Amino acid sequence: SDSTGDAESRLARIERLLESGEREVAPAWRRATRGEPRWAVTAVILVAVALQWMLPHRLAFHPYWALPALELVLLAGLVAANPRRVEPRTRWLRWWGLALTGVISLANGWSAVRLVAGLVNGTAATDAGPLLLTGGGIWLTNVIVFALWYWEWDRGGPMARVRGQSQYADFLFVQMQSPQTAPPDWEPAFLDYLYLSFTNSTAFSPTDVMPLSRWAKMLMMLQSSVSLATVVLVVARAV
Repeated sequence: SDSTGDAESRLARIERLLESGEREVAPAWRRATRGEPRWAVTAVILVAVALQWMLPHRLAFHPYWALPALELVLLAGLVAANPRRVEPRTRWLRWWGLALTGVISLANGWSAVRLVAGLVNGTAATDAGPLLLTGGGIWLTNVIVFALWYWEWDRGGPMARVRGQSQYADFLFVQMQSPQTAPPDWEPAFLDYLYLSFTNSTAFSPTDVMPLSRWAKMLMMLQSSVSLATVVLVVARAV
């Protein structure tokens, strides 16, 4: 009868709706996905190495070529292991990447401390042009350093994010709050963390990306403090 047919039709529609609901999946940033392309982080690390090599030798860890050369060796190992995408193949790659970030941080931190000490003690060169270039190079490398740390630690790092191991984010991006503003397969990549680091260094505070975990808040606070000290001292001496 017609009533039986209508009932069966409604039941079929309900079943289809239930099946579609079961097929709904978590957003890309919360599930296992392909690793992000390696080219962006590789290019930015090469920029950091170039900036360190261009600094005055008096500000570098001696021998001045040692740490940049070590950075290139570590980077070459990572690229050889994962030339196209950042993928979780072996555990040592995680530690290799952290070691690379640590060496870049050490080199830039050493240069920043020597520059600030020279400015405070009055022993640093005060010619405006060279001083601004030196301070700008250290400041930009600092942006790259903190971008690498954010990228390496958010939800366990890039390889853990590929597996979708952690459902709790350390940084809240706009696309996480408003999924309709981004494609369904959106997830944060290195350039997103580079933007986060740049805005934190220029605004001295979070902008549109909010830190959620305590370590993220402390790291952003440290970056803002270092950036503020560098900018204030360099500009004050240059002017």
